[in-house]
Amino acid sequence: MAEPSLARLSALFFGFLLLLATYSWVPRLHSGLLSGTGVQKTLGPDPKLRVDHSSAKPHHPLDPLTVQEIERVRTILLDHEPGFGSGSATIHSMALDEPDKTLVVKWKKGNRLPSRRAEVLALSVGQSHVIVVDLDSGRVVSDVVNPTSGYPILTMDDLIVASQVALKSIEFNRSVEARGVKLSDLVALPTFTGWFGPEEEGRRILKVQCFTSQDTPNYFMRPIEGLYATVDMDKLEVIKIVDKGMVPIPKAAGTEYRYNVQNKPVHMDRINPISIEQPEGPSFLVEDGHLVKWANWVFHVKADHRAGIIISQATVRDSETGEPRSVMYKGFPSELFVPYMDPGELWYYKSYLDAGEIGLGPAAMPLVPLNDCPRNAYYIDGVFALPDGKAIVQPNMICLFERYAGDVSWRHSEILIPNADVCPFTTRKQIRESRPKVTLVARMATSVGNYDYTFDWEFQSDGLIRVTVAASGMLMVKGTPYENVDDLGDKEDDSGPLISENVIGVVHDHFITFHLDMDIDGPMNNSFVKVHLEKQRVQSGKSPRKSYLKVKKYVAKTEKDAQIKLSLYDPYEFHIVNPNRKSRLGNPAGYRIIPGGNAVSLLDHDDPPQIRGAFSNNQIWVTRYNRSEQFAGGVLVYQSHGDDTLQVWSDRDRSIENNDIVLWYTLGFHHIPCQEDYPVMPTVAASFELKPANFFESNPVIGVAPIFEKDLPVCRPFASS
Repeated sequence: MAEPSLARLSALFFGFLLLLATYSWVPRLHSGLLSGTGVQKTLGPDPKLRVDHSSAKPHHPLDPLTVQEIERVRTILLDHEPGFGSGSATIHSMALDEPDKTLVVKWKKGNRLPSRRAEVLALSVGQSHVIVVDLDSGRVVSDVVNPTSGYPILTMDDLIVASQVALKSIEFNRSVEARGVKLSDLVALPTFTGWFGPEEEGRRILKVQCFTSQDTPNYFMRPIEGLYATVDMDKLEVIKIVDKGMVPIPKAAGTEYRYNVQNKPVHMDRINPISIEQPEGPSFLVEDGHLVKWANWVFHVKADHRAGIIISQATVRDSETGEPRSVMYKGFPSELFVPYMDPGELWYYKSYLDAGEIGLGPAAMPLVPLNDCPRNAYYIDGVFALPDGKAIVQPNMICLFERYAGDVSWRHSEILIPNADVCPFTTRKQIRESRPKVTLVARMATSVGNYDYTFDWEFQSDGLIRVTVAASGMLMVKGTPYENVDDLGDKEDDSGPLISENVIGVVHDHFITFHLDMDIDGPMNNSFVKVHLEKQRVQSGKSPRKSYLKVKKYVAKTEKDAQIKLSLYDPYEFHIVNPNRKSRLGNPAGYRIIPGGNAVSLLDHDDPPQIRGAFSNNQIWVTRYNRSEQFAGGVLVYQSHGDDTLQVWSDRDRSIENNDIVLWYTLGFHHIPCQEDYPVMPTVAASFELKPANFFESNPVIGVAPIFEKDLPVCRPFASS
């Protein structure tokens, strides 16, 4: 056995590298640990741009907490609870406690900001605290202890400590070395435990599983199968080690993914670099760091510890009057549910709730210019609080850019029309009208362990908002003794298919639930309308037709009326309308949600992971607005029992007609891995749209100007050979 202290130091070093990948808010070059003043952060894409976060001030009621505000919260908490100074109490997340919606809606630029408050999720002596700090008065105005089951978001310290505790176990180290793995190559990955019964009651636990990084940075493809340790995070001790015996460790060959290090032949012609040029510069403006103005849109965007990216107060100008009209008060990814389909002892607990257990913001790596975002992108930083309350900047976390991929926004051609232009090719009179589809994208990418998720909020000039989630990264795989499917015979592994030698791709799901506080022309008077296509039979002799479809509308009265399971064979449209704002034709102004490709959870409702992820029981929900009901998995998610979820809130069956209501949409993927997912996964994406429905008097795209050759620099394709 290797000398323990040296071995553990090496193992911790690799574990720390893992945490850099998994938990990207570790201080790094140019990020700047802002515990003092005068620290600046350099923007990667343009070194001439420098943002002095140490002196930044809020300009909008929804602006995120600044560095100075985070430091002030820390000082206030030191006086409120001495444990924050001694280390017995830790901050697990800190974010703006947003002002009441009515105050934000009434606020105008130049007015004094509403009172600034911070909400802190903290842990002290095993107790969960939800603390509200008033920055103006310098007081803690609320400190609620254990409001629900569960614990706050995990911190980087939690992950490091869990690895340290496991690696202090002689028994655990012996099991690792017995498999021929050097401790210097060991990567110890803390994994989240879910909730499976009263034996876990009263203690915070993490399970630690291991990989080897020998000869590859892609350690996820080299699991040390059959071994894990359970760590009690309160007592800092290993309470259980499971060792199911030796399983061959998959090979390192072929797992390298860094372009400059690969030694495998590339049978692909080079694709020349592509860049969108804007001779007159970008069309969007960013005011005070967070307020975005583009075409007919204005919205507020910010980074968030839990949600990653939040879009607020999205308004679009009326195509007839030019007045700004409210569309959405607040939209963000509320929770991610990723259950794996292996019921065995080493895998059953893997059913992650990524937003509530780890946070999408801290895991958001700085975006890679020219690859994650195009050349014309503008970057926005995230500012978060460390467990000790000090502030840290996550650089280049969100990018904004205009997208044009050669798509058409609208077109039509006509011939033989009087007073039309004469076509030089045919001498016929004709009309040729076409408009390019140029859109504005707000993007954030987060690396939650092995998986990378990219979130796009795309705004179109016709009033449409498209939300896309793209998943990539690496699979979470399982080691197996089999190297070929023929070796399996009738013993096909229950957990998934063979995707490489000794590698099983475990079947799993992804469900992402979005909180969409739609305020169509104001917050207080919205309704949810189910627009049903109902088949009608034609009476005999009335028409050559035998059947047709008729539209019937049903207004949802209560929350249970708005629990929707999508079905291709029972088609509906779903509208959020303001019945008090009518078009000239008498139609209520509205927006409809248009689902894209989707998947539904097939787990039983009494399965422990599904109880906690009950927000995936339906694809659409509508609830009455409640500022405490933001996150579909609840306030405290880690080891929660499922007693504070969207399902629980919706089952209260409150009235939602002509009220302030929130739309929730869940999109999903079933992932059955295949060989092309190895060693890295190609991106798979799903989306939905929020589209005007009688919101405008006519199509606003008619006001979009065409583009001509004289507007652009000369750029022509090479001649083909």
